[in-house]
Amino acid sequence: MSAKVVILEDEPDINEALSHSLAKDGFKVWSETDGERGLELVREKGPDLVLLDLMLPGMEGTEVCRRIKGDPVLRSSCIIMLTAKGDESDILVGLELGADDYITKPFKTRELLARIRAVLRRGDLRGESDRDVLRRGGLVIDALRHEVMYDGELIVLTATEFRLLRFLAANPGRVFTRDQLLNQVIGEKAVVIDRNIDVHVRSVRRKLGAAHAFLETVRGVGYRFASSVGA
Repeated sequence: MSAKVVILEDEPDINEALSHSLAKDGFKVWSETDGERGLELVREKGPDLVLLDLMLPGMEGTEVCRRIKGDPVLRSSCIIMLTAKGDESDILVGLELGADDYITKPFKTRELLARIRAVLRRGDLRGESDRDVLRRGGLVIDALRHEVMYDGELIVLTATEFRLLRFLAANPGRVFTRDQLLNQVIGEKAVVIDRNIDVHVRSVRRKLGAAHAFLETVRGVGYRFASSVGA
């Protein structure tokens, strides 16, 4: 089945070119040039992925991203942010809101298509190896349902945050560098900045609340899942 993609881009030429390229590549494509109408389109179509420009009329892309990731029905949709802004601060904002990747304009269509396929592969949790339910103390990580529970309470994570937590929990006690986590959780073609993984770890810890101690920082190296937690 073809993946569904919604393009939210206010520049008509870019919007049309992207729509044509993705449709030609086999994707089911819908597009909008306005943030508010775009959010309604996302709600209507329930896409696998959203290409989201940050500078949209009607509603800024950051707010569209926040609402998608805050919606229980839509939050599993992957998001790649498209923007002319290339500053690290803008990249961090997108990551903190739950974006899966970030690409700056101008970009090559071939590169964007490769990034789209990579994000969609990372978002596919249907593989046999991902069907296990990990139990670590009071923490339950269910890959098939894409759910995290702690002491019976649901913890809502973005797709990237879920992959990060699950990967670390599947390897308790083992220390991973930031580069290793970037490759495992985000992918080799992701936007790589020093604070990329740090942003996601900080967000996961905040959402885990009382269970934040599961994620340990190893100074000068990286992160690990606490090995002392009972299985």
